[in-house]
Amino acid sequence: MIIAITALKGGVGKTTTAIHLAAYFQQKAPTLLIDADRNRSALVWSKEDKLPFYVASQAGSTSLVKKYTHIVIDTQARPEIEDLKDLASASDLLIIPTTPNHLDLDTTVKTVEVLESLQANFKVLLTQVDSRTKSGREAREFIKEHHLPAFKTDIPHLVAFERAPERGVIIKDYPDPRSQVGWSSYVAVAREILS
Repeated sequence: MIIAITALKGGVGKTTTAIHLAAYFQQKAPTLLIDADRNRSALVWSKEDKLPFYVASQAGSTSLVKKYTHIVIDTQARPEIEDLKDLASASDLLIIPTTPNHLDLDTTVKTVEVLESLQANFKVLLTQVDSRTKSGREAREFIKEHHLPAFKTDIPHLVAFERAPERGVIIKDYPDPRSQVGWSSYVAVAREILS
């Protein structure tokens, strides 16, 4: 299975999503995460060698792809239309992370319009949701009103997601009382993908 994580805006949880989905899929079968982002965030996250899957640059992944059952691609932020065409044709699923922020949601609608025109298989993932505010509920309503295909599970806004990369670990391996909540959210998303 090839899954690409893409967004027309940065800061929406693209790399975090790629890392955690790859960690889950690695439990099922050999998984490769391809870091195609110019910032190389996934490669930086993996430099401690504590992640349970292999991370390669886009250039370095060519000879590796055939060795893995699952491929997760962390794409560059703000991809060009040609890049989206390539991703749409090469991927089994494109995931579009978005925060509840109105500007991010608006950009997500624009991304969806492009992907629909390409007849891509995609789903929106709501990330960085603060359960103490109504923004998550409002974002869900926005998604419903705009008829966006979306995952049932939201990814919570947790400090552990921000700190886990410093240690080179996924959230379930970060010492924080709420880490398991974050990991469970990505497990639910991954199971939805595989169902």
